[in-house]
Amino acid sequence: MKKWKKILLTVLIGIVVVMVGGVAYLKTQTYAPTERAQQTAEKGESSRDWLYFPSNDKTKPMIIFYPGALVDPESYSLWAQTVAKAGYPVYILKMPLDLAVLAPNRGEKVLSEHPDRDYVLGGHSLGGVMASRFAKEHPDKLAGMFFLASYPDEKGSLAGTEIPILSLTGENDKVLNRETYQKAKEDLPKSTDYQEIAGGNHAGFGAYGAQKGDGTSTIDNQNQQVAERLLAWLTEKVE
Repeated sequence: MKKWKKILLTVLIGIVVVMVGGVAYLKTQTYAPTERAQQTAEKGESSRDWLYFPSNDKTKPMIIFYPGALVDPESYSLWAQTVAKAGYPVYILKMPLDLAVLAPNRGEKVLSEHPDRDYVLGGHSLGGVMASRFAKEHPDKLAGMFFLASYPDEKGSLAGTEIPILSLTGENDKVLNRETYQKAKEDLPKSTDYQEIAGGNHAGFGAYGAQKGDGTSTIDNQNQQVAERLLAWLTEKVE
């Protein structure tokens, strides 16, 4: 084998090893759902692209949700099931390596299956940033948007929109960058509904245990509060 071919082969092997190692490392860093969340997820409908909690009510908008970075979609099943039972079908999107930044337009697959149905978009942490960009590019049929410990960036600025928007945060959240969060209010309409869950933290918007760098939650029903606040907002502002 010629010298240049050996060098090329060595480089390619090195790249493959790094990629495989990187994927393996990310897998070890992914936050898995709690046992209760996993059991609840089994009651939904799972496919390659999403975890779906259906509803027989055809009059209410569907919800498309972007998970936080490195958080298993099943972790959001507790509040998602409650919201679906109230009439809002919920699609929790599945992302490559559990990173929404790798598939920011994954929501298009849901819209393509329901072209005539209104939808509400939501996201947790980095998922909310990606969701805001999707919202800006897909305004048709968008009935509202909610952020869970998240905010839009400049590419997903919604300052000029008239849709109802809910921003939910946790009092003890130590993961959310508060300075960036405050600045991001410039990219949201003045009518945005800002709510804080007393005693809540960043990980409490899902059910996947403690998150590195997060504050301690002093409540044990944050997922229930998320569902209740979402439903109250949906009923009052979106329908």
